[in-house]
Amino acid sequence: MSEAFLKLKGIKKSFGGVQALKGVELEVKRGEIHALAGENGCGKSTLIKIISGVHDATEGEVFVEGKKVGKIQPIDAIHMGIQVIYQDFAVFPNLSVAENIAMNKSLLIGAKRMKWKEAKKIAVEAMDQIGAHMDPDLPVERLSVANKQMVAICRAIITDAKLLILDEPTTALTAKEVHKLNEVLRRLKEKGMAVVIVNHKLDEIYAIADTLTVLRNGETVAHGMIEEFDRERFIKALTGRSISEEYYRPEASDEEILRVEDYTRNGAFQKVCFSMNKGDVLGITGLLGSGRGEIGDALFGLAPAQGGTVWLNGEQIKINSVSEAMKAGIGYVPEDRLTQGLFLDRSIQDNTVAASIPKYLHRGRLDYTEMYRVTEDWIEKIGCNAPSPEPNIRTLSGGNAQKMVIAKWLNTDPKLLILNGPTVGVDVGSKSDIHAILHELAGKGVGVIVISDDLSELIQNCNKIVIMKNGRSSGMIRAEELDETQLAGLLSGSEEAEHEQ
Repeated sequence: MSEAFLKLKGIKKSFGGVQALKGVELEVKRGEIHALAGENGCGKSTLIKIISGVHDATEGEVFVEGKKVGKIQPIDAIHMGIQVIYQDFAVFPNLSVAENIAMNKSLLIGAKRMKWKEAKKIAVEAMDQIGAHMDPDLPVERLSVANKQMVAICRAIITDAKLLILDEPTTALTAKEVHKLNEVLRRLKEKGMAVVIVNHKLDEIYAIADTLTVLRNGETVAHGMIEEFDRERFIKALTGRSISEEYYRPEASDEEILRVEDYTRNGAFQKVCFSMNKGDVLGITGLLGSGRGEIGDALFGLAPAQGGTVWLNGEQIKINSVSEAMKAGIGYVPEDRLTQGLFLDRSIQDNTVAASIPKYLHRGRLDYTEMYRVTEDWIEKIGCNAPSPEPNIRTLSGGNAQKMVIAKWLNTDPKLLILNGPTVGVDVGSKSDIHAILHELAGKGVGVIVISDDLSELIQNCNKIVIMKNGRSSGMIRAEELDETQLAGLLSGSEEAEHEQ
């Protein structure tokens, strides 16, 4: 590898007395893929904004290509070859692929009009560089998330980027799309570009990174070549604690909690059957469009099934609405906590009691003292890092916000808790905490269903897995009987599942 393109020394940053960065050290070389890892709230985003000129460091030194740089604006960073691709990609949905790709270059050279023929040529050349294949005339709003990301990468490289920073680039991508992104990044690396990936998913980091820097509480706590970090060292650097990666394998029980037979919703799933006993954590997985998420929506009454039967704790129940599902004792943690699981402009307390308001109504008035006390209890029980029930819930990190979504439903004393993508966008420490909560619930006799496409999460934390294909369940498998490769093969159809009745 060549000399460092970017070097940071002793970077500190304070916001109103709160120290977000406490002397961060970072060195990124040309022709390397560098992973910047850390749990939510560790300072990764603040550091990126300092590198790109959005924030000024309170203290510390920044060197680009060996030269110390002072106060810079975002446009200065771009001129130095630094490009950041944030999670929303900052594309213009109503403009074409070619217009989006060529726009930055037009702005940099001070062009007053877009030259359409030249824009298309620029776009095609950029796509050729990374092996992307898109219609340059297609409006970006019609692209998949993965292709929108390719547009953002193309836009960066045509401005002679020397350092490309990607902020959580795989959050909304499928496994196949992540593989394609990695191929693109390796091409850029081979051309001598420095690439920084901000990520907290261990498996994805191991698959692509050459070097690793770990931040915790605003400080650099580990740095080195990726092969120097086994999983135990990596996790301890991220969280500051040793986290067991043992598999959840409960003792067998004959006490049935849930049985679903011939469950059907036209256009979504057909004649789905499965059951679970006390102690089970049941995983439901499948490729996009398989019907896996729709089953959760049906069981919670969001989009009710049109046929089939459901028994909960030995009693047949009807679920034609959310209110019927809640009355039956069913809770649902949705895939998108921000738009479906939380009231972002309300307090932690309001979110915690939102699904159980009748418990706090006395003679027509809400008992705010009791609501506050209960929320305090849940903050402690569920391990949420929050100062009190009062702050707006949007102030919490992703992992802590997800814990409070779960607390909201635990406060209803559910008989069945369904979680769709329970740890998406959640850091390693919070993920471990959430899994422990689910295992404890299952041990107490609460039915727990985890709907996910995270194969390692399913095998490690569920003891039974239902595989969905084209709207049908292709069998229920004991997690102990397969590994990730075998499960991936079952999803794609390259292996056959043995049905457990």
